[in-house]
Amino acid sequence: MYILRLCCIAVITAVSALVLKSHKSELVPLCLTAGGILMFLFAFDYLTESVEFIKSFTEGAGIDNDIIRIIFKIIGIGFLVELTASSISDMGFNSIADKLVLCGKIIIFVVSIPILNATYKIIVSLINLV
Repeated sequence: MYILRLCCIAVITAVSALVLKSHKSELVPLCLTAGGILMFLFAFDYLTESVEFIKSFTEGAGIDNDIIRIIFKIIGIGFLVELTASSISDMGFNSIADKLVLCGKIIIFVVSIPILNATYKIIVSLINLV
């Protein structure tokens, strides 16, 4: 049911942008951005249920909370960069959107270094067991 609502929001946004294009073309990027934000906020409500499940799963599995926090931070950075880059691209500034995506990838790499460090420690401890 959620996907149907998201699709309806997308269609309404697209039709509104199409109508605005012929009357007030300068409002089209604003309309598309508002529709994208509305869809994102709607999906965010659905995401909270999944986050609660993941929290209970990681507590039961004994996974470190710092690692899960970093993973969620990486996912959030990716979503935010993609949403912003798409909005900027819709406005016609593709070169800025591409640079934003590149910077987002660099930031994701830097944020993921503690996960790489934890993986290295696990591998070293497994090698020492043998």
